[in-house]
Amino acid sequence: MSMGTFVPGTDGKSASGPVRVRGSAAKQGVGASEPDVQRVLRNAVANLQGQQASEGHWCGELEGDSILQSEYILLKFIIEQEDDARLPKIANYLRKQQRAGDGAWVQYPGAKPDVNATVKAYFALKLMGDQIDVPHMAKARDLILSLGGAEQCNTYTKFYLAALGQMHYDAVPTIPPEMVLLPKWFYFHLDKVSAWSRTMIMPLSVISSYRPIRQLPEPMGIMELYAGHDYPHRPFVEFDKRVVSWKNLFLAVDKLLKVLDSTRLTPLRRPALRRIEHWILKHTRHSDGLGAIFPPMVYIIIALRCLGYDKRDKHLMRAERQLDELMIEEGDTIRLQPCFSPIWDTGLAAYALTEAGYDAGDANLKKAVDWLVAKECQTEGDWKANVAHHVEPSGWYFEFNNAYYPDVDDTAMVAMALNRAGGDAALAAADRGVKWMLAMQNADGGWAAFDRTIHRPILEHIPFADHNAIQDPSCPDITGRTLECMGYHGYKPSDAPVAKAIGFLKSKQEEEGCWFGRWGVNYLYGSWQVLCGLDTVGVDMNERWVQKAGRWLRGVQKEDGSFGESADSYENPDLKGQGPATPSQTSWGVMGLMAVFGPRDPGVVAGVRWLCDNQQSSGTWDEQWFTGTGFPRMFYLRYHLYRLYFPVMCLGRYQRELQQSD
Repeated sequence: MSMGTFVPGTDGKSASGPVRVRGSAAKQGVGASEPDVQRVLRNAVANLQGQQASEGHWCGELEGDSILQSEYILLKFIIEQEDDARLPKIANYLRKQQRAGDGAWVQYPGAKPDVNATVKAYFALKLMGDQIDVPHMAKARDLILSLGGAEQCNTYTKFYLAALGQMHYDAVPTIPPEMVLLPKWFYFHLDKVSAWSRTMIMPLSVISSYRPIRQLPEPMGIMELYAGHDYPHRPFVEFDKRVVSWKNLFLAVDKLLKVLDSTRLTPLRRPALRRIEHWILKHTRHSDGLGAIFPPMVYIIIALRCLGYDKRDKHLMRAERQLDELMIEEGDTIRLQPCFSPIWDTGLAAYALTEAGYDAGDANLKKAVDWLVAKECQTEGDWKANVAHHVEPSGWYFEFNNAYYPDVDDTAMVAMALNRAGGDAALAAADRGVKWMLAMQNADGGWAAFDRTIHRPILEHIPFADHNAIQDPSCPDITGRTLECMGYHGYKPSDAPVAKAIGFLKSKQEEEGCWFGRWGVNYLYGSWQVLCGLDTVGVDMNERWVQKAGRWLRGVQKEDGSFGESADSYENPDLKGQGPATPSQTSWGVMGLMAVFGPRDPGVVAGVRWLCDNQQSSGTWDEQWFTGTGFPRMFYLRYHLYRLYFPVMCLGRYQRELQQSD
């Protein structure tokens, strides 16, 4: 792989006017030399190839927060399996996750204390035998009370508390099973909520109906965590202070549902539960668990027990086995992953290798391509309910097996990788994926993750929607990646789907010029994806609104050339683009700058220099921060291979664009 001589400066893609130079390397006019970049890239590719599985895929560890450990322990007590020999090791890891300073368990490193995570961790450790007067428990208890007590927990925490006798079920929002019988035109219909909410709501509605309770001995309870000591016994929820509000309306409906439940006047309950049971069992076929993700994989075990399934039943045993497969044992600890991410990882790795100059003639990439082609999802899933016209089933999901839920983001990533790698089978599969994505475009011009849908803000006021993700609306990051994929497949701004998508992105641009990131942290992620999509599909990058985005990136780049943003920006938008430097986010920022201003831009030069200077001897980079997003403001992710995929992608693209600009 040869490149022309590197000369810092600007090219035809740079903005007019003064160029803002950042970082010591940029100030001196010195970037990474051509041999430096080649060496760093070569070492990174070697590390990446060395982590490829023999079957052809990559699957890096996917790290969540402490609720994965605490909820597993709570589950085991609910279903009377607290004698599981693995629980002490899980508790060991949970203790290590507590923050020393304030005693909190948090959503991501550096986050504010989280009452839900801290209550569940405290409860789990108390069940495991930790005494309440030992320092780490006392510190957690004081913190919980300072945050308003366990009564401040969200719905999904309250279900655990109620199932273990620590809260009245009437203080938990009702999820009526009869909702599955609602007609399609009804405003609240399961086809109109997010796919992940669907997989949680269905088993939780069974739990809500049966109200299972494992009554614990009083000393094992957590009454000491309630600021209002009568709260656990209150058979109601508190209304909003405003008399007229959507929240109060839904709470009134919730109260009515509870009254109906108490009178047993629920003639449709039995057929509704039968339909839900059928739905649950159907959706566990061709899948590594319900939704193939941790929360519904937990709820289904409790739901099946409520429905009378014996602990030796094949469905229940499979559900427990699939959940246990998420464990990672290391020394005297066990931690759990929220799910597996092999298709996402492999799509990213394969695409990064194509940016580094590889194609299907390379043995490693060929093996990855073959594996991805074989994983194309060619069966109809839940997505079909909202797609009016016929389209050949296609797409890719996130996990090893999750046939009901292919998603647009994975499909765009894989289709790009297959198109870039080449080969007849790969190109044919990529074309089918693009056609499927076109059918999934929303009326507003954007794309969501799992369904074709519209934004219904009223749904966010439903009492059990307090996980901040009852909907799956169009988002800029997925729309940007989809445009990037379509650009590789020959689509242009004049094509109707592209024009609609560009209109959507213009409408979602923030005042500063950036874009929100739904699936990655945060405005750096959204802006990178949008800008690369616009560039690849052929938008004039000198347009004013695009240049504004480029200037925003320049404005948040650090003095040393790096980029970093904390998930704090989801809570406080004033922190857009601010946070500790990370290799993944630096790569995003550099690729965004490159899309707008070209490879010779001083900001690009400084960012590349930072990546070269911070590579470890093993060929990878250090990244301890969480840069992935599950549910904004609720659950975040650390993809352990993000620190490798994105620098390879960035440095490979940098080399290629320099060659093309010579």
